Amino acid sequence: MSFAPKDEHEAQVQFALERGIPAMLAVMGTKRLPFPSSVFDVVHCARCRVPWHVEGGKLLLELNRVLRPGGYFVWSATPVYQKLPEDVGIWKAMSKLTKSMCWDLVVIKKDKLNGVGAAIFRKPTSNDCYNNRPQNKPPLCKESDDPNAAWNVPLEACMHKVPEDATVRGSRWPEQWPQRLEKPPYWLNSQVGVYGKAAPEDFAADYGHWKNVVSQSYLNGMGINWSSVRNIMDMRAVYGGFAAALKDLKVWVMNVVPIDSADTLPIIYERGLFGMYHDWCESFNTYPRTYDLLHADHLFSSLTKRCNLVAVIAEVDRILRPEGNLIVRDNVEIIGEIESLAKSLNWDIRMIYSKDNEGLLCVHKTMWRPTEPETITSAII
Repeated sequence: MSFAPKDEHEAQVQFALERGIPAMLAVMGTKRLPFPSSVFDVVHCARCRVPWHVEGGKLLLELNRVLRPGGYFVWSATPVYQKLPEDVGIWKAMSKLTKSMCWDLVVIKKDKLNGVGAAIFRKPTSNDCYNNRPQNKPPLCKESDDPNAAWNVPLEACMHKVPEDATVRGSRWPEQWPQRLEKPPYWLNSQVGVYGKAAPEDFAADYGHWKNVVSQSYLNGMGINWSSVRNIMDMRAVYGGFAAALKDLKVWVMNVVPIDSADTLPIIYERGLFGMYHDWCESFNTYPRTYDLLHADHLFSSLTKRCNLVAVIAEVDRILRPEGNLIVRDNVEIIGEIESLAKSLNWDIRMIYSKDNEGLLCVHKTMWRPTEPETITSAII
């Protein structure tokens, strides 16, 4: 997954999304990225101007948090391959910092054609180096600091220890693809699942449920032209079963785990999928009209106590492309509200179904625009 800020490079994320490449707006600044710890195999930064070495290495230490033990950082920037005084100074500072973080410099390569180079570093797989450093700098984080806490958490210039217990997440590399997509992670064995069963059983039941729903309903019964669908968002992903059930289609899914839901995002990454934390009472970090299909399974009913549902649907309208589709599964009361809001936006109702107080709704966003200018009195101050 790619991320970039909206800066002098213009709309890099929008370009990526238009190409059908997973991307989101984000910036490395003062807060943690919206990802759990130890989930990325490789982090890559090209034409990289991020000042990794300043403020005690806070930004590079954030990459250390999200990298798996044994994961790689690929850094392509002028300090790697140019010898200007400023570049030389930055390279020396980075070399000192990465050494103190116990990262191995695996290789430095330079392209013969264009002269651009890259350095590849590797995060350690044990705590031996941390324990034998002559100075505790950067310091190890406090035991009370949760490495998985990521929503609005300030950056700290510290490192978390590598898990060494064989039953703990991060102590082993995940299964190979595609086995990892369908097999419960090894570290779920001692946990209780979201739906109350043992976590591995919960995981398997969730995957079986979504395979059945996708094959029996979504792919054939909703009038969706799946050949035109590429960018998908699951607004309440749980285990990522919906995304996993789409594995044979040429699509990608942004799996969103709401901040007030069970923290299942590490499981999603362990499956070889990706996603992020988000609060749906706030705007999502993407450009308008960038997703082809949004999926919301019992999301809206969980938001009614905290959010204005009209505002959430307005955000859905902003994210969804014209001719895109929204699939909602929720209680019949919420389904009725979403149907009314969709009609007010002149969207087409493609399917609506209810049974035993549970409902299913599929709506199609149209190209409708007002035919005449209309003054919105409430907007006039």
